[in-house]
Amino acid sequence: MAGVRYVAGGDMTELARVGLEALRREQDYLAKQGHQGALPPAVYLAISGGGDNGAFTAGLMNGWTATGTRPEFKLVTGISTGALIAPFVFLGPKYDATLKKVYTTISPKDVLEPRSFIAGVLGDAMADNAPLLQLTRQSVDEDMLKAIAAEYAKGRFLLIATADLDARRPIIWNMGKIASYGGPKALDLFVRIMIASASIPGGFPPTMFDVEVDGKAYQEMHVDGGIMAQVFAYPAAIRVKELAAAAGVTRERRLYVIRNARLDPDWAQVERNTMSIAGRAVTSLIHSQGIGDLYRIYATAQRDGVDFNLGFIPSSFNAPHKEEFDNQYMRKLYDTGYDMALQGFPWLKVPPGFAPPGAAAAGK
Repeated sequence: MAGVRYVAGGDMTELARVGLEALRREQDYLAKQGHQGALPPAVYLAISGGGDNGAFTAGLMNGWTATGTRPEFKLVTGISTGALIAPFVFLGPKYDATLKKVYTTISPKDVLEPRSFIAGVLGDAMADNAPLLQLTRQSVDEDMLKAIAAEYAKGRFLLIATADLDARRPIIWNMGKIASYGGPKALDLFVRIMIASASIPGGFPPTMFDVEVDGKAYQEMHVDGGIMAQVFAYPAAIRVKELAAAAGVTRERRLYVIRNARLDPDWAQVERNTMSIAGRAVTSLIHSQGIGDLYRIYATAQRDGVDFNLGFIPSSFNAPHKEEFDNQYMRKLYDTGYDMALQGFPWLKVPPGFAPPGAAAAGK
């Protein structure tokens, strides 16, 4: 399918052009609806990775809907568990019940099938994610693709990132464009991209995509987009404010970033053995990477005059986490996100540690 993916960090000329086309589609749609005057605010949402911590976003979205103040997002992006959530959030409150069901009723058996140690070491992963693929296929159907395509036609964007492991490049997929192609092939690609973005290397098998370069066919290996970034909004090379101004458009822009993790370091005694030390080091790396992503996004938003808002799991949340996709843990985390949204979510206006001493970082 042509025009459905972009290499993050590469030449963004084509994506910038597609963005301007979307702006024109939005203007045309609003004109047909009788809208006059300035364009309404453009609201963006970026959903991070975080495994079963995605229950936080599911709860936050449901709670936000309950307040009656949840906006329609012009852009929704997702990585890893965020990629599994993003299509449902993109389509609005109609899919809140689906999000709640997925993130409050599943257990490990609904996501993975463990492999033997030998099979894991000699194969491509320690577990099979066939149950997750089946669950996703049950939730994402052709009707959903048609709905996403209809929103894409109005100038809205749904973007998901995977990691091309061969090239060591993050790939941004235009899911709305894929949906607009329609048919079984588009549906299959759509679902496989979602799964690829959530396929932790070594934990789950990679997703292979057939491609053709210089007339030769081969397969690309794609894995969890989180190995490149924990969260993204839009490529920094896309100077949103400048591009819109050149097209004669000025408007308010707001960005909401949801980090499905705590941002404060969690203390835990590390056992003096290889697996424990390596595991703790990797989780520390992911934590630090996530903080760096927030600074990068904030800097881009500041440059483009985009109002920055950050949400994350509060340090007060300390429910026991017995295993990945622990149902009781996910239910409690869902409730935390829901209650915080219902009470008026305390969005931070800057990344952690950025505000000067004594300055307030929170806002609503």
